[in-house]
Amino acid sequence: MKYNDLNVAKNTRPTRKGRGIAAGQGKTAGRGTKGQKSRAGHNKMPRGFMGGQRAIMQAVPKIKGFKSFHTKAEVVYTDRLNDLKGKVDNYILAEAGLITSPFAKVKVITRGELTAKIDLETQFASKTAVQAIKKAGGSFKKVAIFKRPAAKADK
Repeated sequence: MKYNDLNVAKNTRPTRKGRGIAAGQGKTAGRGTKGQKSRAGHNKMPRGFMGGQRAIMQAVPKIKGFKSFHTKAEVVYTDRLNDLKGKVDNYILAEAGLITSPFAKVKVITRGELTAKIDLETQFASKTAVQAIKKAGGSFKKVAIFKRPAAKADK
């Protein structure tokens, strides 16, 4: 039997707030004295409400220099693929130094001429890049982003 499998009933009763001084939670019942949170119904405020001040989710996009958390795809040009042969995926592009990490999104864009026959497997490619790959005798297959392997917990 494990400790978390035990069915033990609670020994304590729930505290009855606002039932006199001797109860330990009398008069203000732990809400302080005045203010919006001391009144009944204070938890009915809309999410993000800041007492009539402009809410944080309305203010943040207006702050100078606001950055989107959307990660943009790394760009690889077709003329850089001429040095590669056979099957080309994110791992091979990372080994060749064309992208920073094999776990990054990749988009192939046309620039220059592609002469090598490659079987490209990345997340995105422009229509003209796909045409250039097929013209060189290769193929393009859209694949999902590689997931980072989960870190194993040490025992």
